[in-house]
Amino acid sequence: MRDLQTARGAPLIDSPDESTTAAAAPPVPDVVPKARRYVRWLVAVAAAVIAVDLATKLWVVEVLADDGSKRILGGHVLLHQSRNTGAAFGIATGGTIIFTAVAIIVIVVIVRTSRRLHSLAWAAVLGLLLGGASGNLIDRLLRAPAPFRGAVVDWIDLGPGKFALFNVADSAIVTGGALAVLLALRGIELDGRHTRD
Repeated sequence: MRDLQTARGAPLIDSPDESTTAAAAPPVPDVVPKARRYVRWLVAVAAAVIAVDLATKLWVVEVLADDGSKRILGGHVLLHQSRNTGAAFGIATGGTIIFTAVAIIVIVVIVRTSRRLHSLAWAAVLGLLLGGASGNLIDRLLRAPAPFRGAVVDWIDLGPGKFALFNVADSAIVTGGALAVLLALRGIELDGRHTRD
């Protein structure tokens, strides 16, 4: 029998079946679709923030005149239109071009960071920051007096001396920033790892 195998060029020891080898190999984890799921969450949160921010600003510009106002929540919150050329909550007014550049940089950094995203919590945080930065950037790019120098529409007033005027985009930025600090303190990384377990 051995002579017969040697004569025909057959191996003395049977080689394992290729299909069996392939079946026995451990499956490669499907990482890319999972990463895309987190990016989709980020985009969904950002889109929601932008949509609400733009809709409320359009309503404010349309309904509330420069000297008009509405009180809600038992008079504790005053709604009126104001134009802000500074940062969120009226900080550093007059630095519109600088804050426009900062917003663009923040958006680019978030988009680049999203490639490493494997955490639903961080997806929500980055979505809030991206949506807030984009909402105010749209004002700076499209509103008067000129592109890149447009004034942001602020309209929520919690009362004199309590807080500066702000809008939905500002709220998203502050909320996202606070949550980012909380996640960092808890040791939750962008890739989903917990470094403080």
